[in-house]
Amino acid sequence: MAAARGLRVRDVTVRFGRLTAVDGAGLTVPSGAVTGLAGPSGAGKTTLCDVITGLRRPAAGSVLLDGADLTRSAARERARRGIARTFQQTGAAGAATVRESVQAAAARHAMTREHPGRTARDRWRRRWDARRGAGAVAAALLARLGIEDHADTPVRDAPPGVAGLVDLARALAAEPAVLVLDEPWAGLPVRHARALEVLLRDLAEEGLAVLVVEEEIEALLGVCDVLHVLDGGRMIAAGPPAEVRADPRVRDAYRAGPDLTTCRSTGGDGRRPAVRRPALR
Repeated sequence: MAAARGLRVRDVTVRFGRLTAVDGAGLTVPSGAVTGLAGPSGAGKTTLCDVITGLRRPAAGSVLLDGADLTRSAARERARRGIARTFQQTGAAGAATVRESVQAAAARHAMTREHPGRTARDRWRRRWDARRGAGAVAAALLARLGIEDHADTPVRDAPPGVAGLVDLARALAAEPAVLVLDEPWAGLPVRHARALEVLLRDLAEEGLAVLVVEEEIEALLGVCDVLHVLDGGRMIAAGPPAEVRADPRVRDAYRAGPDLTTCRSTGGDGRRPAVRRPALR
């Protein structure tokens, strides 16, 4: 029987000393669908994304892509196999423009991906042909994301929402099979936010496996096929978004968050004041 297409995370546990940040969590992100991952601040969402993309090694559990076990593979190898990610904070630096940043990502992908060809010379020629087309790839992605007007703006000077879309364009330039988006709506104006919802559905229809991570459930209701909720490092609910939203365990998780989160990830030191959220309506 053929392995299911997409990403599968099984029984992942991550510990930081005595702290268990992720406790036996698992989810499936099938190709051709948008999957949501939500949870209160400090639930372990970013840490789980770090495991998926190879930035953190789990104490237990596995990560599979199209049935192949990537648990022990480095982040670079996972990217080469088709896992791309955007981050909450882009950390843009340097003087590169929006166009140059996306074009560089497209050129890097052209030089590192596998190319067909009967001989090494054929493959090398195809690789350089693809690299020369990086500018056209970048232009098409900027137009698709609606940020072509910012093409000549340095990324470091772009508005926060635009900078996030540049990060998304760079991820798409790698032609991924799995796209992991960490709070993609942060800082976006309404026009771009609605366009992003449509884009994510379009990407899923094109066959991508899309995982969208957000703290607020409401942001995911209209775009996800399946919603998972993480709380205290454990997956407490999964299923159709409306059903998950109504789950008493989910409502309790959002009604009573801890006063202090102690879940570390690549973006923090593990101890920061939690933001109290209103209970789900």
